Amino acid sequence: MKRFVVIGLGTFGGALAKRLKANGCRVTGLDASAELIMQMKDYLFEAVIGEATEREVLEPLSLDKADAVIISLGEEITNSLLATLHAKELGAKHIMVKGVTSDHGKLLKKIGVERVIFPEIEIALDLADRLAWHNMIDYLPIDPEYSFMELAVPDAYKNKTLIEADFRRRFNVWVIALKDALTGKLTMFPDGGSQLSDEQMILIVGKEKDLHRLRSAFEEQ
Repeated sequence: MKRFVVIGLGTFGGALAKRLKANGCRVTGLDASAELIMQMKDYLFEAVIGEATEREVLEPLSLDKADAVIISLGEEITNSLLATLHAKELGAKHIMVKGVTSDHGKLLKKIGVERVIFPEIEIALDLADRLAWHNMIDYLPIDPEYSFMELAVPDAYKNKTLIEADFRRRFNVWVIALKDALTGKLTMFPDGGSQLSDEQMILIVGKEKDLHRLRSAFEEQ
């Protein structure tokens, strides 16, 4: 069972803790609000009331043994930085922090935070992509250079084989799977003779600039 420590149980931290619990994880939650702790008690393996800025409050939480420590302390940048610094000094291996501003994010990166999360920005960018590219079902960056994208098959590609579509040569992207839209069944690493239909989704990996060219071409079909 994976173990996570969520520091700050507001809207973001609380939703995260609930989802981790639903996914079968053991969650330790810390918040200064006794009311929030009471609201979350059914989702937490351990519930701690205390100030995350106080090192002695964090010391008993065994942060060094957690799979990840997630810090979400609202708009208080100083509190967030101080809690992060304590977590780092207490041996937390993977630290993720909800960012407030770009400068806050830069400071967090400087002290070794693995990922700075800006939920509003990330959701807005995802929504903008979905609105702009009607064929796109899902999009997920997987490293600084490559991303994963799930697309509906445009009319112009229906009944074509993957060899005929020739995505690799035309767009420099890789088709890693075809998914049945009705059943969700995946065909991993389909061969070139696989035929595309309007009942399928195409799962593709490539560089952002190449995926952008592919999306633009799909929109023009």
